[in-house]
Amino acid sequence: MNTKKFYQYTVLFACLLNINFALADTNHFQVTPAPARQEGQGPYSQLILREVTVINGTGAPAFGPADIVIEGNKITQVAIVGTPTSTVRSGRPKLKEGGKELNLAGHYVMPGIVDMHGHIGGSEQGTPAEYVYKLWLGHGITTIRDPSCGNGLAFCLNEKKRSADNQITAPRILAYPYFGQGQKVAFTDPEQARAWVREMKKQGADGLKCFGYRPDILQAALDEIKKQGMRSACHHAQIDVARVNVLNTARWGLTTMEHWYGLPEALFDGQTVQDYPADYNYQNEQQRFGQAGRLWAQAAKPGSAKWNAVMDELLKLDFTIDPTFTIYQATRDVMRARRADWQDAYALPSLTRFFTANPDSHGSFFFDWGTEEEVAWKENYRLWMRFVNEYKNRGGRVTVGSDSGYIYKVYGFGTIEELELLREAGFHPLEVMKAATLSGAEALGMQQSIGSIEAGKLADLAILVENPLANFKVLYGTGHMRLDKTGKVNQVGGVKYTIKDGIIYDAKQLLSDVRNIVTKAKQADQSKAVQ
Repeated sequence: MNTKKFYQYTVLFACLLNINFALADTNHFQVTPAPARQEGQGPYSQLILREVTVINGTGAPAFGPADIVIEGNKITQVAIVGTPTSTVRSGRPKLKEGGKELNLAGHYVMPGIVDMHGHIGGSEQGTPAEYVYKLWLGHGITTIRDPSCGNGLAFCLNEKKRSADNQITAPRILAYPYFGQGQKVAFTDPEQARAWVREMKKQGADGLKCFGYRPDILQAALDEIKKQGMRSACHHAQIDVARVNVLNTARWGLTTMEHWYGLPEALFDGQTVQDYPADYNYQNEQQRFGQAGRLWAQAAKPGSAKWNAVMDELLKLDFTIDPTFTIYQATRDVMRARRADWQDAYALPSLTRFFTANPDSHGSFFFDWGTEEEVAWKENYRLWMRFVNEYKNRGGRVTVGSDSGYIYKVYGFGTIEELELLREAGFHPLEVMKAATLSGAEALGMQQSIGSIEAGKLADLAILVENPLANFKVLYGTGHMRLDKTGKVNQVGGVKYTIKDGIIYDAKQLLSDVRNIVTKAKQADQSKAVQ
């Protein structure tokens, strides 16, 4: 393992084990920041999107034709201007002098997607920020929450500001540094954790991301987060989940749980720890993920008293589940994930190498991944999805997060796959759309400005020719394969335009830029091989 990898792994597991080893230096391994913005048109004094079909993100059915009026970076009017078979009415919004209009008859407009678990690349993956941002915007993703700020808080905050000022081509960014980031010694007293939270607030962080910690210290941190008007996320890592599970953190004020760790443990009925084999070692990731795929089978049965008691309490606490189904998809079909349509054209060679089985790369754990592991994970998904779908049905908030950059997930594509997986879990397409937009905005405390298509909200939108409610595959940058009436196979779909802050981006051109980045990287690799 090289020096950089050793340092990064030391930092990660020091955090999990409450040993904060020189964390202030993690930003030495930043990815390349995004270049100055060259793309996008606008914002305009007035922009009118004419005759669109609107999917507004609230759970309401689609409607149209409608005209969406945008002034500067805000939506000012959503006017229904007819029916699908009628002549467009007179009296529709008029274009003001100096304004611009787009005739989009037959197009669908939805709110920009909110990805609640979007890492801005990493040095190990070799993914520069431009590559990541263009993949996100190219898929209609206009807001991301960076859980951990793995390139350093200063980097994340600087990119956040540059995006807010539209100096770079990027989604909106929310910075959630990991608990203890910047500390050179471990927290040993709750007041130290409170002081750290206040310092993060002072520096401009939006919240924190934790993995677990000594209970009294983590409780103090989450309490201080609430006092400071900030929000929080937690990946309840196995290394600490025996003493802090989802019920504990939810009671202490945690905003969102990431993935699913900590939830089956809260549902244990007849045991207090996971049934680990005697030779289990957390640092062996094939073992870690292999056993994780057997965890939901150890939880209380669906519909049981324990199942209902845990769900009732989480609902009462207005707790948010950010399941990130997509990031574990390869565990139940690794060949499908490895050979997905987008891997060849959109995965940087450095990212492909990172994905390939390697004990030194986090998430690259397919050392000997076979039938038994995939079968176990399929059952794991069945139970996990049942809980999440029932939680939604009973009024709970579920959001969309991808965690791309690991386990064969390419940025942007992983987010769209999450929509498909929520559909598989039992969500109606309109419920999926709400999870991907308004629910994410609510979890971030931004529902007054983003997440739905309504007057007064920011103009963050995705525009498509195809109907995403009929088939979420049309949101993929690679599109969807369809046989036409002549017997010819065509690729249809993909986002046509992404509008962020009133600025119109050609989504297909952004993805073309990414393909060029990948091509150049492959050529550079070939040149090195020849030398």
